Amino acid sequence: MQTSQESPHTPQELPITTTVTTSTKTPKKLTLIPLIFLIYFEVAGGPYGEEPAVQAAGPLYALLGFLIFPFVWSIPEALITAELSTAYPGNGGFVIWADRAFGPFFGSLMGSWKFLSVVINIAAFPVLCIDYLKKVLPVLASGWPRKVALMISTLFLSFLNYTGLAIVGYAAVVLGIVSLSPFIIMSVIAIPKIKPHRWLSLGQKGMKKDWTLYFNTLFWNLNFWDNVSTLAGEVDKPRKTFPVALFTAVIFTCLSYFIPLFAVIGAISVDQSEWESGFHATAAELIAGKWLKYWVEVGAVLSAIGLFEAQMSSSAYQLLGMADLGFLPQFFTKRAKWFDTPWVGILVSTLIIIGVSFMDFTDIISSANFLYSLGMLLEFASFLWLRRKLPELNRPYKIPVRLPWLIVMCLIPSVFLVLIMAVATKTVYLVSGLMTVGAIGWYFLMMFCKSKKVLQI
Repeated sequence: MQTSQESPHTPQELPITTTVTTSTKTPKKLTLIPLIFLIYFEVAGGPYGEEPAVQAAGPLYALLGFLIFPFVWSIPEALITAELSTAYPGNGGFVIWADRAFGPFFGSLMGSWKFLSVVINIAAFPVLCIDYLKKVLPVLASGWPRKVALMISTLFLSFLNYTGLAIVGYAAVVLGIVSLSPFIIMSVIAIPKIKPHRWLSLGQKGMKKDWTLYFNTLFWNLNFWDNVSTLAGEVDKPRKTFPVALFTAVIFTCLSYFIPLFAVIGAISVDQSEWESGFHATAAELIAGKWLKYWVEVGAVLSAIGLFEAQMSSSAYQLLGMADLGFLPQFFTKRAKWFDTPWVGILVSTLIIIGVSFMDFTDIISSANFLYSLGMLLEFASFLWLRRKLPELNRPYKIPVRLPWLIVMCLIPSVFLVLIMAVATKTVYLVSGLMTVGAIGWYFLMMFCKSKKVLQI
């Protein structure tokens, strides 16, 4: 593995595309509109999964969370992604940033944390999909039917990714419109039924607030903005396209969360405990009837497919980039002969997804959030250090703020990241700790294999 000093490229000379594959096919470049929807699916895919925020803390805190949290978290993360993706527009994404800032050990650790957080996060999508489908098919609520459904859905979606059915380009646009349509209709129909005093409710009396669930729900629904950086080499004119796409996607995503939540809370009054994952389908029936409930269910399935495929593709490209940077063996760059897809990365991701998919939904998103928090703390540090270390680096988009204020901008979400980790459960600490130890061990194993020339790295 090359250190920053040993690399044949200085940071300013980093090649645009870092992925070397055995295929000669040239991928079609993503343009602005498809990229916006791809980012949307990397992060959200619709307001599915926001409901537990109401269950955890009550209507007012849920609304305030989805109104304020984007300014605390989403916008700073998007700004940093825009600057570093345009400075280093390669498929390694955040792995390149940490490597250029602190060297190969931290580059490898960043890649491991982010990869594991994404694949654990992907495991939540089949669970979320089943949670919506159980409203129509109660047999999927528990027991072996639920376990079989999770296994089959995970394998099926992974196979779709293997065959090249990645949600990119205008396919993401179509899925985004279809999955959001029932929420637009529900919000409009809800207007005459809205009673503003419901927005101000702090929750039911005697209902204890679950701040761990609340913050994890906000974080899970509004993070992963930097995932798209691993696809920077696939974007047409990334230095111009990335900033516009990211800022547009932030606004689009935040509105898609806030407006349906605002409408449903104002229009119906139900027991707070009913606000679990999948409640929007019940709300659709209460507001408009069964026809809209079924539409929301269909939208949930399509959204889960879009999220699963988009994030699986992002993970696969990340592994390709890490292999090219020397953090993984070269066989991770291999593609399927028939479908030209990175089958090794897909296989590894699928096995991890299946391994964690039977965990409790809250533990899944908490584990993903914990590992992602570790990666984001390193990402913030990399961003600030690169600003100090390489002030003359060509940055086609540069956040128009001096370093002291950038430190403040990063410090606020960093405090939140520490809070997310502090309130984690013992299961989350155990899963995240074991994976971190494994990530460190993996780096030194790769170093050993390279020194002994055991594998081609």
